Amino acid sequence: MSGVVFPPESVHNFMIPKEEVHTQTSQRYMSKYRPTVVLENKSAKDAMRTMGPAKVEVPSPERYLKKHCKEDKLESSVVLTSHVRHACAVKKPAVPVKTDNPPMGLHTKRDFTRTATAVPMRPRPACVDARNGHKQLLENSGLVPEYIKKKQYGEVPEYLQQRNEEERRARERYHDCVTQQRQQGAMKLLSEEERRATLEGLKKSWDKLHRDYQSLSLVTDTLSKKARRCQLEVELNRLEDDINRFERFKTIYISSN
Repeated sequence: MSGVVFPPESVHNFMIPKEEVHTQTSQRYMSKYRPTVVLENKSAKDAMRTMGPAKVEVPSPERYLKKHCKEDKLESSVVLTSHVRHACAVKKPAVPVKTDNPPMGLHTKRDFTRTATAVPMRPRPACVDARNGHKQLLENSGLVPEYIKKKQYGEVPEYLQQRNEEERRARERYHDCVTQQRQQGAMKLLSEEERRATLEGLKKSWDKLHRDYQSLSLVTDTLSKKARRCQLEVELNRLEDDINRFERFKTIYISSN
């Protein structure tokens, strides 16, 4: 920066021309490989590479779209010529002449009597479910009421009958055993008053243990607290089983000893 300081413009120095200072700037750096890079970049590019060819064949006005031209057509497997003869079967041999001698001594194992008297095979019942002729067999389709027409429909299955018979025999054996023990004096029938009194006592014991269980500390950080909690849980479960048993069964036998 030069040390010359120019004063602001005024009427005194406005007409005095100023010396223009020309500064020379260095030329911008240009790589010598730039033309090669540009050529390589252009060689890897094509016009509309991902959008199809840039130029397509323009359709001719003479080949316009006609009616049904885009529909699928079956390939004709029959050659339509005037020399082809349409026949349902292959060409049969000529009729023998009267002078020809028929072949003699031909034997076959075919039973013509059984073939003539055999009952023709009936087609399996099917249901056509589409207009184009598609069909499905009615055997496993679920369209025919098959199970409700069985002979055993509505009857108790055989395995349930066997299970009921086994339960009946088990009840009979248990009843015989209880009767035998009652006759020997080893078991005693609990009356309804005794059953209710025992049930009330069990419920009171459960309430007391449950109150003690609710009063335990929330933090079981010692062995004694853990043992006390486990003991109360075991006793509560045992009392719940006994209460459930006394409420479920009305006839209860106890040992007379």
